[in-house]
Amino acid sequence: MTIRVLSSVSLAALLAATAFASPAKTEPVFNRIASFPVNTNLGSDEDQATETSAEIIAATDDGNMLVYTDSPAGRIGFIDITDPSSPKGAGFVATDGEPTSISVTGTIGFAGVNTSESYTAPSGHLAIVDIAAKTITKSCDLEGQPDSLAVAEDGSRLAVAIENERDEDLNDGEIPQMPAGYVAIVPLTDGLPDCGAMIKADVTGLAEIAGDDPEPEFVDFNDAGEIAVTLQENNHIVILDGETGKVVSHFSVGTVDLEKIDIAEDDAIAFDGSAKDVRREPDAVQWIDNDRLATANEGDYEGGSRGFTIFSKIGDVVQESGPSFEYEVARAGHYPEGRSENKGAEPEGMEVAVFGDRTVMFLLSERGSVIGVYDLGEDGQATFRQLLPSGLAPEGAIAIPSRNLLAVSNEADLIEDGGVRSHVTLYSLADGEADYPQIVSADDDNGTPIGWGALSGLASDPTDPSVLHAVNDSFYAGAPSIFTIDASQTPATITATTPVTLNGQPAEKLDLEGIAPDGEGGFWLASEGRTDRDIPHRLVRVDGAGAIVDELPLPESLLAHEKRFGMEGVTKLDDTLYIAIQREWADDPDGMAKILAYDLAARVWTAAHYPLESTETGWVGLSEITAHGDVLYVIERDNQIGEAARIKRLYRIPLADLKMVEPGSELPVVKKEMVHDFMDDLKAGNGYVVDKIEGFAIGGDGRGWAVTDNDGVDDSNGETRFFTIGEVSVSTN
Repeated sequence: MTIRVLSSVSLAALLAATAFASPAKTEPVFNRIASFPVNTNLGSDEDQATETSAEIIAATDDGNMLVYTDSPAGRIGFIDITDPSSPKGAGFVATDGEPTSISVTGTIGFAGVNTSESYTAPSGHLAIVDIAAKTITKSCDLEGQPDSLAVAEDGSRLAVAIENERDEDLNDGEIPQMPAGYVAIVPLTDGLPDCGAMIKADVTGLAEIAGDDPEPEFVDFNDAGEIAVTLQENNHIVILDGETGKVVSHFSVGTVDLEKIDIAEDDAIAFDGSAKDVRREPDAVQWIDNDRLATANEGDYEGGSRGFTIFSKIGDVVQESGPSFEYEVARAGHYPEGRSENKGAEPEGMEVAVFGDRTVMFLLSERGSVIGVYDLGEDGQATFRQLLPSGLAPEGAIAIPSRNLLAVSNEADLIEDGGVRSHVTLYSLADGEADYPQIVSADDDNGTPIGWGALSGLASDPTDPSVLHAVNDSFYAGAPSIFTIDASQTPATITATTPVTLNGQPAEKLDLEGIAPDGEGGFWLASEGRTDRDIPHRLVRVDGAGAIVDELPLPESLLAHEKRFGMEGVTKLDDTLYIAIQREWADDPDGMAKILAYDLAARVWTAAHYPLESTETGWVGLSEITAHGDVLYVIERDNQIGEAARIKRLYRIPLADLKMVEPGSELPVVKKEMVHDFMDDLKAGNGYVVDKIEGFAIGGDGRGWAVTDNDGVDDSNGETRFFTIGEVSVSTN
């Protein structure tokens, strides 16, 4: 069973954590303490570009070693967490097939290994791993394709979900598709399996949906030795006697009517749709006690109710979350708009554990790349407490209450796209404040979260020192918006959104990357331009309601040399707009981007060259410009992520030294001075360094604020860093 009791450290005197919006300093909260890139566990003779993954994760009984499945590499990996804040790769062992799951008792690991030649000829085995020696000592033929695996709390037996999964390309993935799956139950003696005594528990003929073709997905033991089994595609749960394999109970998990959800993939987040009779189709299942269990309702081909359900073991619904988990994901900017027509935030993995006198449920959003933390009360209800940042696509979780730890495996590895690597993330429960999220949204008038993401420009409010404004970029092309941020709260709160419109409709062909107050209650907005998407480079001015009232295209002398990477920021000082062009255009020498200026009164354009730092990998460019006092501040960054990130910096250009001339002539080169390195700020959350620090503003109180662009949670873990660097000098004198 996956409930683990904290024995060495008592938390009886500590209160349950409150919601992330207002944690008290004396209350225990979970915070991320480390993020381990799995590729660093490759052998010294292996190419670091090799695809790796951490899918399912377990821990030794002493909590000092993590064990994870690496499906692409066909092996089991080990991570030494004796010091959990500094995890170290501890090698791996090959599994002679695709490992699908791992569980540990003592120092012995049990891995399900898929060796199937085809969907119609599934096969697999149980590999027994000596963790200390890092060797496989034995294997048992499972006679089918394994998925989830669990070991009974008393160590007497293990259960394996033999899914014999369907071919999703055959008949649109509709079941039945034989052969049928089952649950393998293997007795253990002194920690070793008795392969010859394996029971193949029959779960056919139970579900109303394709009952002759059950596809067991996930298994979990309770203290009574009973096994809960999800039949995801069959929309069913079966409870088995762990000793005999006989069916104790079974029930359909039913359907849910969902209101106020986003059901349209229209490049906008709007919780204004509904869906009727949605099958829950649970993936992970976890016993809460011997009579209650919780499911993560990921869905498969016919459903997915976007949240979790707590059932009695005879099928009564104790609690249905509906879209409430998805709302928490959206408030933190992690809602995956690209999954709206399907399964939304897609809760998949789950862990339940006891920390002192507190039973905690961790719900993993695969597509939102966050973890919901819930307290489970004796009344059977789950209460939301926190949202934890994760690596990309969290798949497995293991709680280690004896050390106040949680470990999560994140399976996605985007090495082929130059993106983030697969990680294992570690969290610690301790007194203090939750350090994530750093920015959230309030609810709108309909009682649903203000949808947001991909913040790409930042500006201070000219009338209120605690208020900032931000824009989103073209990821949300269906809803270009200006966001009002109350930075006096912790976390900062998006209190309102103003749509950018033209003739009463959402404005089109905008890629907003910069924002500056126009001094008249409205804003100037910089649209980067996308030559690959027919989006022109231009500045637009909007009134206080977001309606476009003016447009300022770049002059032909500049557009004749345009490239894809255009305006990344705009700021206004007196009657002059200053604009940062991200990278070199066709008329620029290598390593030189442009700073532009437009005199609103004289209607004259001028320009200067900005010298970019050099890098061995990727490119370097500008991503923001801000005027403050007699200084221009610019963000200069590389496009690298994680361990490869090097340049995330704030530079200043004294206006007294800024010489600008007519575009098309020989441009003077500006003098710059670095005033802040953002790398420590971006590492402060103990995750990987995100690449896009794109917004910077100096509030009316003189504090500098920065924000990162989370790419709309598309091939991104959705993490937004929003922070202050403290007071910024108003002058170079």
